[in-house]
Amino acid sequence: MTIHKHPVVSREEWLAARRQHLAHEKAFTRERDKLSAERRALPWVKIDKDYHFQGPDGELKLADLFGDHSQLVIYHFMFAEGWTEGCPGCSFLSDHIDGANQHLAHHDVAVVAVSHAPYAQFQAFRRRMGWKFDWVSSEGCDFNYDFGVSAREEDIAAGKATYNYEKTDGAEEELPGLSVFYRNEAGELFHTYSTYARGLDMLVGAYNYLDLTPKGRNEEEIMEWVRHHDRYEEQASASCCHH
Repeated sequence: MTIHKHPVVSREEWLAARRQHLAHEKAFTRERDKLSAERRALPWVKIDKDYHFQGPDGELKLADLFGDHSQLVIYHFMFAEGWTEGCPGCSFLSDHIDGANQHLAHHDVAVVAVSHAPYAQFQAFRRRMGWKFDWVSSEGCDFNYDFGVSAREEDIAAGKATYNYEKTDGAEEELPGLSVFYRNEAGELFHTYSTYARGLDMLVGAYNYLDLTPKGRNEEEIMEWVRHHDRYEEQASASCCHH
């Protein structure tokens, strides 16, 4: 991204421009608060289906993923059977989970990643990334399909595949998303919210930093520059070798 020449002004002129922008920022914040309240007011769907997952100690039910909490956030991490490493974009987002989880775990929220691959297949990658958050497999159940991050071959062939609440022509094996659930005092489970695509931006703290800088996100395609966090030096070394 080329930085176009910006006017260089006095401190007083800068403050006048900054105050004008501050008024826009405050208006955006108020609109964001309204949107968040609208999200919380959405109706819920009761979960009656018997989903099962595989964790470090064997089979888990959806209710088990809550732990002692009433709220559960599931990140649908793109990792299919046969893959040796996770999606770089999902990994970029997941690099932010452990920091937030130090606080969310003490505010009635469980955060769990769920992938379609067998549990054993993503353990080496998890160790490589150094993540501590809970990460389980949905192998053998309909969870990924029901929550819109995997499509069956027959649905793709019939043009019935959807992503982000719209029909899609894509035939992606795995796609990213986030789903939220609530457990009431009677132990009943409810699906309250899911989001996909750019709706996941809010979880990527690094993007919020970039949005404050002169060059912004500096990408022509979303996350085109992103690598697994242990691959940046490898990329830099390769670039140096070409000079």
